[in-house]
Amino acid sequence: MSFYVYAQDQPDVADQLMEWCEEHWSYMDRFDDRLILRGPTVSDDGEEHTGSVHVVDLADRAAAERFAREEPFWKAGLYRALTVVAADVLVSREPEADVPYTLVTAQWPLSADAPCDAERRGLLGTEADSRLIFVAALMDGDGAGTTGVVAVVRALPDEARDLVRPFAEGLAGGRPATLTAQRWERGGRN
Repeated sequence: MSFYVYAQDQPDVADQLMEWCEEHWSYMDRFDDRLILRGPTVSDDGEEHTGSVHVVDLADRAAAERFAREEPFWKAGLYRALTVVAADVLVSREPEADVPYTLVTAQWPLSADAPCDAERRGLLGTEADSRLIFVAALMDGDGAGTTGVVAVVRALPDEARDLVRPFAEGLAGGRPATLTAQRWERGGRN
């Protein structure tokens, strides 16, 4: 089962993150064959680390919570908030190095109008826009319905939001979705 794990940095921890970087990477190496997506969120100018994104395939929610809480940056107190949500991965392409990407997210209350699995996949169409590098529907605790979306788009924030909006609103059963967008970079040792 896939899980979206997002950790938001504490303010002014850049130096400490660098000190703990090898421990973080060594920890992530243990999950290398299960990591679907990984990388930091960064400031608009790309200079400052603001958080960390991982989409990882694990046995269950308890394993995903352990993954998040045993991560060295979290244990060192460098994150102020964690999000751990089940995810139905709809698009997953390998991101290129040194290309501008944006992480787009939205969350909404569970609705009876939320599309089922087949409908979620159909919302992207047969040929999803090649700028969509990653798209996942965020799922409720039972996996019965969508509660949000997470996407990585090869575009800057405004364009990325516009590209994801129709899909997000389709997942939300036609309701408007408030999208957040922040710069993202491909992560890992390489």
